[in-house]
Amino acid sequence: MKIAESWLREWIDPDLDTEALGHRLTMLGHEVDGIERVGEGIAGVVIAEVVEVDRHPDADRLSLCKVSDGSGELIDVVCGAPNVVQGMKTPFAKPGVTLPNGMKLRKAKIRGVVSNGMLCSAIELGLGEESDGIIALPTEAEVGTPLIDFLGLPDAVFDLDLTPNRGDCFSVLGIARDIAALTGAALKDASVAAAEPAVTDTQVVELVLPEGCPRFAGRVIRGIDPLATSPAWMIERLRRAGLRGISPVVDITNFVMLELGQPLHAYDQSLLQGSIRPRLAKSGEKVTLLDEKEIELNEDTLIISDDSGPIGLAGIMGGLSTAVTEKTTDVFFEAAFWPQDFMAGRARSYGMHTDASLRFERGVDPAGQARAVERATQLLLEIAGGNAGPLTDEVAEEFLPAHTKVHLRKDRLTLLLGVAIDDAEITGILTRLSMHVQCVDDGWEVTAPSHRFDIAIEADLIEEVARIHGYDSIPESTAFSQAALAAVTESKVDLERAAATLIARDYQEIVTYSFIDGDANEAFTGSRSELVLSNPISSEMAVMRASLWPGMVAVAAANSARQQDRVRLFEASKSFHGGLSEHTEVVRIAGLVSGFRNPEQWGSQAEGVDFFDIKADVEALLSLAASEAEIDFATSKHPALQPGQAAEITRNGEVIGVVGKLHPKLAKTFDLKRPTFLFELDAEKTLAASAPSVSPISKFPSIRRDVAVIVDDAVSADELVRAVAASCPELIQDVRIFDIYKGAGIEAGRKSVAIGLILQETSRTLTDDDADASMAAAVKKLEDQFAAVLRD
Repeated sequence: MKIAESWLREWIDPDLDTEALGHRLTMLGHEVDGIERVGEGIAGVVIAEVVEVDRHPDADRLSLCKVSDGSGELIDVVCGAPNVVQGMKTPFAKPGVTLPNGMKLRKAKIRGVVSNGMLCSAIELGLGEESDGIIALPTEAEVGTPLIDFLGLPDAVFDLDLTPNRGDCFSVLGIARDIAALTGAALKDASVAAAEPAVTDTQVVELVLPEGCPRFAGRVIRGIDPLATSPAWMIERLRRAGLRGISPVVDITNFVMLELGQPLHAYDQSLLQGSIRPRLAKSGEKVTLLDEKEIELNEDTLIISDDSGPIGLAGIMGGLSTAVTEKTTDVFFEAAFWPQDFMAGRARSYGMHTDASLRFERGVDPAGQARAVERATQLLLEIAGGNAGPLTDEVAEEFLPAHTKVHLRKDRLTLLLGVAIDDAEITGILTRLSMHVQCVDDGWEVTAPSHRFDIAIEADLIEEVARIHGYDSIPESTAFSQAALAAVTESKVDLERAAATLIARDYQEIVTYSFIDGDANEAFTGSRSELVLSNPISSEMAVMRASLWPGMVAVAAANSARQQDRVRLFEASKSFHGGLSEHTEVVRIAGLVSGFRNPEQWGSQAEGVDFFDIKADVEALLSLAASEAEIDFATSKHPALQPGQAAEITRNGEVIGVVGKLHPKLAKTFDLKRPTFLFELDAEKTLAASAPSVSPISKFPSIRRDVAVIVDDAVSADELVRAVAASCPELIQDVRIFDIYKGAGIEAGRKSVAIGLILQETSRTLTDDDADASMAAAVKKLEDQFAAVLRD
């Protein structure tokens, strides 16, 4: 929320400069994101009147103006603004004046005509980011008056980042209350004198749904001047708060909302039909709003209706059918209390977010409606005249928020804040916050005012005491405690260690959204997700992911599109399975490699990654918790992987993951031109470990024997290794495949595999007979199991 310092100081004027005031606001919990200085550097700009306007002889879009700046002489000025007209008053800068954008004005010829200065727009004066021409000032502006005096400049604008629980602070009055509690400075009286009725006209209001609208205040004002304009001071305050001036009636509702925190709405009284009835929308009802968009109403939405049907979304936006126009002479002001339970999320369900909905969702003072109507009446009568009717204030007391007492214990406050604060100071703080305080034996009984609807429990009061006492006034203290050492288990490897392993292998960790596109989820998993979001941020984030791959591949595609020729990514996060009634969450570790195997270097030629590169990374990960004998890689089919380059990973016969090459169709969809390989593992099953077992290292030498056999192409290397190891397990300690040959001398469909056997015993030195027996057993096993033929 933006708030002008000059407006704030009208309500409270503490002995603090701008920077100190901003710091105090931040320490109060109203973080100041920035302080914008407005109106600086325009001291030489004065108010001038355009006396004559003629067209430029050599330029259709330029005007020749004679301007009076109060000096007694008319000044020739060339102006390019489309809105310049005779008789208007506008800011004027003479030659020699330097504008906020750094431009120093000088007398200049423009298309052959001398211009002695500039008629200024809001952009040129640093008073706005857009404009339709030069600034049009009210007719009462006195010629020759410095612009800064007329507009109350220079000024500072605080940009506050307010917390959602402090709905009472979305106004000048709310911020001023907190500053008063902090500094003790005098706060302007917030009461507004009741307007004397000049007519007896009223608008009937029926509270047909009191739980949804327990209070509705309003007033009819007849005979306003439709040609009246908003005063400059009001337009300036709205502008500094981020709103633009529209018309007196609309500007007044915005002004009162910013000043008092109560949103209002103004109706053209002549367009209302019968009684006003706040109620819930009915199925199929529609309404056209002020932005001229027609929406179909949800049945959980509060609306305002009359005999014609819906005429507005309660607390969000009014309807077009009863809107105030430039012809309106009779107005009905409305200020209602809409409970937060009925307002939360309603604006967002229609894709809307308004200043009114922001305040009602966070809460407004249930006792401030009549005051807001009185203030709006006061301003409208001053600006546009008219005759006010009596105030209508329909109330259903039993549905208004109750004022409950909250018990604050002295010892609890001291314990939580870590500092003992004097009882008198605590009582003073709570009293300055407009709370009713009653001292009791162990503390205080406190009743919050109606505008502090966020005070519900003891901790809320302790927070208030800490805010006003000052967080920076609470001394630092070092606390000591004894923490028992957590038990270290050997039954599981930490996820952090798995991540460190991948990082050591040159992977980079990423974090992707758990919400993904439904079609992408199906493409990578082969099934539609039942975990569909009811109100997704976008269609690309409509379902809960069943795999980490879709987001990971999208990240790889984004990197590849930005000329990254070597991508190595991993993510450790959850996937989601099942239906809405019963679902499971599985922590997974997924990885992706694409591009070159090694970073570019002069010592070796660049080579692309292949299946065995990522398989080696997976094996390194698996070795953290599992022995080599526990793990198997078996050919499988997967909807996201290319047939023939996909393997299912099992541990002791249980599937724990999958690894392979991204399917060409998906690679084309994501515009990945280089081969891309992925893996995904169930983290719990992968990282489950057991206590390490110890085995002695043999002090006797090992023997190596090599053998080459010819087998069918379909026989995998893993099958050969396992068969050889099982042929003589008491002597064969390791089996290594060191060559595979296909070509001349080997018939088609078969291959020659060279196998090295490492033989060793722990109790004796092996003999040649032992080695020959082991070799014979291995060859026999291969012949029997794979019809292997010993190669000469």
